[in-house]
Amino acid sequence: MADDILPLSNDFPESDESQWLKLVDKALKGAPPEKLNSTTSDGLTVKALYRETDAATSEDPYGFPGIAPFIRGGAPLPDEFLPWDIRQIIAHPDPETASSEIMKDLESGVSSIELRVDEAGGRGVCIRHKDDVSKVLDGVMLDLAAIGLDATGESSGADLAVAAIVAASIADKGGDLAAQNVAFNVDPIGTLVRTGYLTESFDESVKSALSFAKDAGADFSSATFLRVDARPAHEAGGSEAQELALLATSAVTYLRSGLEAGMDGEAVAKSMLFTMSCGADVLREISKIKAARRIWGKIVEAFGIAPVPMKIQSISSRRMLTARDPWTNMLRNSAACFGAGVGGADIVTIRPFTDALGLPASLGRRIARNTQIMAQEESFLGRVMDPTGGAWSVTRLSEDMAQQAWAEFQKIEAEGGIAKSFEIGRFQADVSTVRAKRQKDVATRRELVTGVSDFPNLDEIPAPVTEVDLDGILAKAAKSTGKSPDGKSWSALLSAAKNGACIEDLKSDEHSVEVDSLWPMRLSSPFERLRDHAEAFETKTGKKAKVLLATLGPQSEHTARLTFAQNLFAAGGIHAEVLNGTPAELGKGLATTGCILACLCGSDDRYAAEAADAARALGAAGVSRLYLAGKPGDKEATLREAGIDEFIHVGVDVVACLEIALSELGLSV
Repeated sequence: MADDILPLSNDFPESDESQWLKLVDKALKGAPPEKLNSTTSDGLTVKALYRETDAATSEDPYGFPGIAPFIRGGAPLPDEFLPWDIRQIIAHPDPETASSEIMKDLESGVSSIELRVDEAGGRGVCIRHKDDVSKVLDGVMLDLAAIGLDATGESSGADLAVAAIVAASIADKGGDLAAQNVAFNVDPIGTLVRTGYLTESFDESVKSALSFAKDAGADFSSATFLRVDARPAHEAGGSEAQELALLATSAVTYLRSGLEAGMDGEAVAKSMLFTMSCGADVLREISKIKAARRIWGKIVEAFGIAPVPMKIQSISSRRMLTARDPWTNMLRNSAACFGAGVGGADIVTIRPFTDALGLPASLGRRIARNTQIMAQEESFLGRVMDPTGGAWSVTRLSEDMAQQAWAEFQKIEAEGGIAKSFEIGRFQADVSTVRAKRQKDVATRRELVTGVSDFPNLDEIPAPVTEVDLDGILAKAAKSTGKSPDGKSWSALLSAAKNGACIEDLKSDEHSVEVDSLWPMRLSSPFERLRDHAEAFETKTGKKAKVLLATLGPQSEHTARLTFAQNLFAAGGIHAEVLNGTPAELGKGLATTGCILACLCGSDDRYAAEAADAARALGAAGVSRLYLAGKPGDKEATLREAGIDEFIHVGVDVVACLEIALSELGLSV
């Protein structure tokens, strides 16, 4: 009975493409169905409907799960109890508080920890000495719950220093080092790309990382040692191809360096943890993960080493998160979790929904972990291995992404590798071009940010974050012991750490290499900056930034444009007062509102009959800047002559429009 096939399709009416096209034609009112297609930042077309001719999945070009080249995943079947590793970020600067948060998260369903370390305490746990590590990891059984390290401090070379004090602490604890699950995540390439500098030459930095992987691997055989990080390209506003190309060139650089040093290629491949950002576009994120595996399969084949499945950590994008109306981030994170889980990520990390506001409170951490637990336990996302396998849309898009990324990767290699590409600035310039296009799309609301640029909530409920006494924490922190390592080798660093050296003693702050880095961005930042200015104005003057929305005609005529104008001005923190009436009544009513900004809202026919008169009446009443909601068409000259200063409509640069509006109110933006 269990092997019987249940024909679900029998319960649905038969359909074909012609039926779909008829519905599309009706919905688009005769416009071509291609209007439903979208385009990625790389210029790839994402179709509304895919056919078997788009991807010959009947030939199984991507193979099967658990079988080389592992495009559909590294295991033939998902783990019934833990389909993917739920990894939670810990960043509270106080080591004791961080320890409590770790235990709370592990007891509440998290399976591993991403320990963000910053000796200055501003961006992570204030860990300086091996005793700090022991305090933070007190009670954590590393043979059961893995720990991933993230040395986020601005100091180049901090990742090796952090690795040394963590390894020293684990060694002091005793036990079988081979059973300790640690992702040391040493990544000089990521450091260069993210910070713009290295303490040694690029080649020496990479050699040091590979030497560490080899030497530490002799003891920590269950660990990974190198992080191959694509996030800097994504978080700087780059495209999927640029993100994947950075992943590819970083992996190739580490593999090549390891082989040149006489290391086993398979061992180098297994020492790497691939880390990617995951956004809210589910189809693209699933396809991106598969494209990464496709590229990795080609790389391994080119090096002639045995096929090794990628170990992928997918971390929800910070670029997509908002500081305003942060509650909407729960939806973004849920979509990212879905994309990462269905895409087959081995480790998934969801940022707290308040990440853009500061250090998360318990609510932010709880929602972050429960998003994944619910996806696994209630939505059963991990019960099916590679659920999108054979989907024409995913196969086609992932193949297109892989081809585009491979071309970008070859361009980097032709320039001499990632270090040379960054030295000449070509890669950064290309990312900046995509970033500028993305920012323009956000400013014109071609790309909407719900809760910020679209449907902004000026009465939002503040989300809780954690305030800390950083000065007090730093006052208790360990100070430099002056016990510098006897050399730069891993054994020297580890020996010094075991003897009580601090991170400050183990690393150098000198800059041997300097390049332009990839600066992270958040899509919502331009609008949030305007909101900040508007609120500062209210705090200083006791008055809200306001605009009069002067409606013409009955409600049925002006509602659509009234709503459009309300949303547009609210995106800049400008509150709306609505007044309906004849042109003369609107002019008389302006003074009662105290507004010096006004916007006419009505239908095209009503504008033809009353807009000019209303503009003159409002101008005579003292309006400082007058808008009209809608495109003026051939009436622009007449309307401007009557006093209209600006027309707001779909496609207008909303950020620029709001900057002028706030300046008119006396705000310096």
